[in-house]
This record gives sequence, structure tokens and C-alpha cells, in this order.
Amino acid sequence: MSLRSPLSRARGLGSAKHGVHHFWVQRVSAIALIPLALWFVFSVATLASKGGSFEAVRYWASYPSVAVTLVLFLAAAVYHSMLGVQVVIEDYVSSEGWKITALLLSKFAHVVIGVAGIFAVLKLALA
Repeated sequence: MSLRSPLSRARGLGSAKHGVHHFWVQRVSAIALIPLALWFVFSVATLASKGGSFEAVRYWASYPSVAVTLVLFLAAAVYHSMLGVQVVIEDYVSSEGWKITALLLSKFAHVVIGVAGIFAVLKLALA
């Protein structure tokens, strides 16, 4: 018989023995996305109301603070998406082979999308 409570025995470990790190990282990325998404929507709406030409977007993205914030938004959004897709795959794909394949393809696709998005922002900002 142990004198430890069930909570103290389980703290930091889930059924997979990997802890609750994934849960917390997904929640933190969601919280980070709230102000970033609001900023992005407001900025795009402001640009659209002013005509929204390519030159206007290029000029807007050339500000260092805007470029950094866009990169942060893209990185947080892609990372949050990758974590969410991972949970869906782990929960709903029953075959271990298909699960591993789907997880690898998902991570690869998210990395490619993230790198391409950040490259596009940097190209706009530095052009």
C-alpha cells in the first residue's frame, strides 16, 4: 500500500508514459495564436480596405516588426496544426503501419508548409 495519492502517482505521466507535455504544448500554442490571429485578421482587413495591391502588401511586410510577427504567426499556426493532426491520426488510425506512415507524412508536410510560408514572408520583407 502506498501513501501517495493517485494524483501524485500520475502527475506528469499519462497512459502512454510520455506525460502531459503534448497537451500543454498544444494549449500554449493555441493561446499564442489568439493575439497573433487577431493581429493578422485586423492587418489583412486594413490592407484590403486600402486596396490591397501587391505593392501595398510588399510595403507592409517590409517593416521588420510585421515580418517577425508574420513569421511567429506562421510558425505557431503550423506547429499547432501539426500537433492537432498528430492527435487525430493517433486516435483514429488503428493499423500501426498506417499510423506511422501517416504521422511521418503529416510531419513532413507541415515542415514543408512552414518553411515555404516563412520563406515567402522573408522574400517579401527583404525584397
